[in-house]
Amino acid sequence: MRHLKAAVLVLILLFIPAILFCADASAHPESSVAPWWIWPLVLFIVTFILGIVAVLGGVGGGVLFVPIIGGFFPFHLDFVRGAGLLVALCGALAAGPGLLKKGLADLRLAMPVALIASSCAIVGAMVGLALPTNIVQTALGITILGIVAIMIYAKKSELPEVKKADALSTALRINGIYHEASTGQDINWKIHRTPQGLALFIIIGVMAGMFGLGAGWANVPVLNLLMGAPLKVSVATSKFLLSVTDTSAAWIYINNGAVLPMIVVPSIIGIMLGSIVGVKILAKTKPASIRYIVIFMLLFAGMRALLKGTGIWN
Repeated sequence: MRHLKAAVLVLILLFIPAILFCADASAHPESSVAPWWIWPLVLFIVTFILGIVAVLGGVGGGVLFVPIIGGFFPFHLDFVRGAGLLVALCGALAAGPGLLKKGLADLRLAMPVALIASSCAIVGAMVGLALPTNIVQTALGITILGIVAIMIYAKKSELPEVKKADALSTALRINGIYHEASTGQDINWKIHRTPQGLALFIIIGVMAGMFGLGAGWANVPVLNLLMGAPLKVSVATSKFLLSVTDTSAAWIYINNGAVLPMIVVPSIIGIMLGSIVGVKILAKTKPASIRYIVIFMLLFAGMRALLKGTGIWN
């Protein structure tokens, strides 16, 4: 545990100077004489650390990537949002097949939600690219601060009690059985409040496309707390959903030229390698202790995005 704390401290000490360097260059671009390759290098270092922290904190990389990179790097927000969608998409594509094979992600639960969320994500991407950057930056800051509030106050339920499935979920046959390895039991589950859940995914899809955040932070509470799906099924289905929702929105950014390989490539490599390291560290640490680091990072990045969007801190 002592070595683990030392490793986390080293990561933070590497992360802070990189962010301060980027913030200074972003605020004074005319005085920055750094060679072009320094930005992909710093971006790789920062996203590598974000990948580790995201796994330990139990959040997707996209929700950390967009506010931090958009707030402290001298890149246009459109390029950051396009890269953020691809970062979230790569993580989802890597995990999706395995989750389906293990029976944790449920197709009957995912497909109606994916249809609504992906369609709305296209609309959100088009709206986000059409709005002025300062408005999107301000809305991003407000959204990130809202996510912080959800992370602080939202509770999770391993096996929510659903007394009776509603008519819509029964008609769509959204139910299933998954094997809980920790207890050796087969868990029968069903959902309720399906219309309300599908309505919320309209908003989630628009926000995912507009801000390039991915939507795991919102998918899981809706599937688990509102609709009553077991927590493991909610998390796994949410990961599969991202591969559909983010693909729809990503094509809009690609078609509009808002995806730069110089930003996307080091970001994806950094996040993926950081996630691999994070998974190894996860076995030796308590995620709850890292959760507060994630909340602090999001709070700081959200305030930065809000102040940058309103012109108070450029």
